[in-house]
Amino acid sequence: MAFVMPELPEVEVSRMGLEPRLSGQVTRSVVARRADLRLPIPADLHARLRGHRLAGIRRRGKYLLFHWPTAGGWLILHLGMSGSLRLVDPNAPPGKHDHFDLAFADTTMRLRDPRRFGVITWQDGENPETHPLLARLGVEPLSDAFTSAWFRQQAQGRTLSIKSLLMDARVLVGVGNIYASESLFRAGILPDHPAGRVSARKLAVLVEAVRQTLADAIAAGGSSVRDYVHSNGGAGSFQLQCAVYDRAGQPCPRCGQPIRQIRQAGRGTWYCAHCQR
Repeated sequence: MAFVMPELPEVEVSRMGLEPRLSGQVTRSVVARRADLRLPIPADLHARLRGHRLAGIRRRGKYLLFHWPTAGGWLILHLGMSGSLRLVDPNAPPGKHDHFDLAFADTTMRLRDPRRFGVITWQDGENPETHPLLARLGVEPLSDAFTSAWFRQQAQGRTLSIKSLLMDARVLVGVGNIYASESLFRAGILPDHPAGRVSARKLAVLVEAVRQTLADAIAAGGSSVRDYVHSNGGAGSFQLQCAVYDRAGQPCPRCGQPIRQIRQAGRGTWYCAHCQR
């Protein structure tokens, strides 16, 4: 079984589950059961946020941004490789990997992170994207900025593979391994094809394939391959729709030829040599 960290669809599904329940609620307490995850967790979060009202939750790439205007800034959260957020009863005892709680009057947002590679940090001010973790992020693939003309400019003259370009967060955010593989299959493009040699026509098809793949994944609740679950504990189902991802040796759903697997930049890549050229 391949491992997949939460990508854009999983983070967006988390945001969609949390925002209606938490936006407008007053913070009761913050509990960090560890001093750090991938980075140190700010020690003053409880004092900073207690009694302040959460104004809303945004997503930027794979980051969730929680805004407390009266506390003067934003909580920035990344699920890392194995993180998930659940809404639980305030009296529910924490499990072994439950490292962080954000408690409100009638519910608690709890971060479970077995691999402890998530991030919880703080950014003062009105613009969270001044934080170093966000400052160099690329274009949102579901935004109007992700056009075929823009993508052609990014690919022009590049010798790296088209899959690597899709997964470069400085260019395009949130398209991780599973959705890059599926988008390239839908567009009929080999994952190791040099980005600068993909035709303008195929790049335009790929842009739409990325958009549709991400939209389909969000509609399916994301992909639950190992640890990821929704805020209510439910699982995503997009992994059941995958045509190539983690299906080495199985028949292609289009042509019946066996799906192949290669390694790119230390990651598995799955494709159909007949349908992708």
